[in-house]
Amino acid sequence: MTPRRTKAKDLRRRTASRPERKTLVVFCEGEASEPDYINGLKRLPDVRANTSINIEVAPDRGVPLILVKRAIERGLDDEVDECWCVFDVEWPQHHPNLAEAVRLAKEHGIRLAISNPCFELWLILHFEEQTAFITTAEAERRSRALDGRSGKRVDAAKYLQRRHLASQRAASLGKRHAQNQTSFPRDNPSSTMGELLEAIEP
Repeated sequence: MTPRRTKAKDLRRRTASRPERKTLVVFCEGEASEPDYINGLKRLPDVRANTSINIEVAPDRGVPLILVKRAIERGLDDEVDECWCVFDVEWPQHHPNLAEAVRLAKEHGIRLAISNPCFELWLILHFEEQTAFITTAEAERRSRALDGRSGKRVDAAKYLQRRHLASQRAASLGKRHAQNQTSFPRDNPSSTMGELLEAIEP
């Protein structure tokens, strides 16, 4: 009599046939709003099933160039499919070495999700259009007024259902800057966070 296949073997067989998850490492300059938002994305069922996301926060509010250099090192790991850096431009005072950070990232295949002037601009786009130039301080005030928070922590649940609308608005801003030949970092307001969403979601 042929012995029955064990349950353990059945489990191993099913696991082996499951598609391998895409692995992303996302480097953030901030320790609150950006990780809060991305952690919310990680909890979405489709994302959890198809994409592994590791978030690394720069110590002492790392500047973009430091993030990119760390991402280049991490990208040498064969287990990592993509490395992303999420950072701001800041207005009126820009982050230092922005052009160098962007150049290095391009040379080494590091993907960038840049918000200009800041991540709060991306949050604003979930609720409304923002086509006029805006400073960092103004964007932070507007963002807090729209979602009712008092500090930097973000409740991702308030945003995730609106994320595709935010991506559409951000893409429209990008097209407008391209038509006007407004180059980085003068492309205020803008955000490429929508490109990160495309990489994360199946």
